[in-house]
Amino acid sequence: MQSATLLKRSINALSKQSLIIATGKRSFQSSAILRSDALSRHIDTDDNNDHTPFDFTEENMKKVDTIISKYPPKYRQSAMIPLLDLAQRQNGGWISLKAMDKVAEIIGVAPMVAYEVASFYTMFNRTKIGKNFVQVCTTTPCMLRGSTDILNACKHHLNINVGETTKDEKFTLVEVECLGACVNAPMICINDDYYEDLTPETMKNLLTQIEKSEPTKVGPQNHRKAAEGPQGKTTLLEAPTGPICREDL
Repeated sequence: MQSATLLKRSINALSKQSLIIATGKRSFQSSAILRSDALSRHIDTDDNNDHTPFDFTEENMKKVDTIISKYPPKYRQSAMIPLLDLAQRQNGGWISLKAMDKVAEIIGVAPMVAYEVASFYTMFNRTKIGKNFVQVCTTTPCMLRGSTDILNACKHHLNINVGETTKDEKFTLVEVECLGACVNAPMICINDDYYEDLTPETMKNLLTQIEKSEPTKVGPQNHRKAAEGPQGKTTLLEAPTGPICREDL
C-alpha cells in the first residue's frame, strides 16, 4: 500500500514538472503577510510620512542629554538604541519616520543608519500598535509547554489574529521568538512586563484584568517564586556565611 502511494505521488510530481517544461509556467505559493514582514519597510500613512512632525518633549530632551552624556563626544552614535527607545515610548509604543530622523540628527548620523537599526531590532515597532503590546513566545521551550494554547487563548479572548489590533486599540497581538524566560515557559511579554507559567485560563484572566485596568501579578502565574523548580527551593537552605559585602544582601 505504501509503495503504491509513493508511486502515485511520484507520477503526480513528474506530471507537474512536465507541464512546467511544456508551458514554461509554474505556480507560486506565498505565506500570509504577518506583522513582522511589514516592520522592515516603510509605507506612508496619514500619521507616518515625511511631513509628520516629531520632536522630543522638554522632559525627554533632558533624558536625551543624560543618555548622550554617557558616551564620549566622538561616539554619540552609540546612543542610537536608547534614543530610539525613548522616541518610541514618547510616540505611544511605535516609532515614526520623523522620529528616526530626529534621533539621527541628534547623534549626527545619516537617517538611513537609524532606519537600518530600527528595522533590524524587533523591539522597535514601525507601525502603530495598541496600548498593550502582547508578545507570545512560541519558540521550542514554550511550544513544548503549551504556547499554542496560550496563543489561541489570546486570539479567542481578544477576537483578533496574530498581527492585528483590537478595534478599541487596547491590544495588539504578535508571535515572537525566544524572550529569554524558558525555565518559566510558557510565557508572554506585555509592554515591559513578563507573565510566566501560564495556562489558557490564567492567560484569559490576565487579559480581563488589563481590560478592566486592574493591577496584575507580574512574573509566574502559579505558586512558583521566580524560577524555582516545581519542588520549591531544594539547595542553599542555610544563610550564607560570607564574604558579606553589604548588610542588605
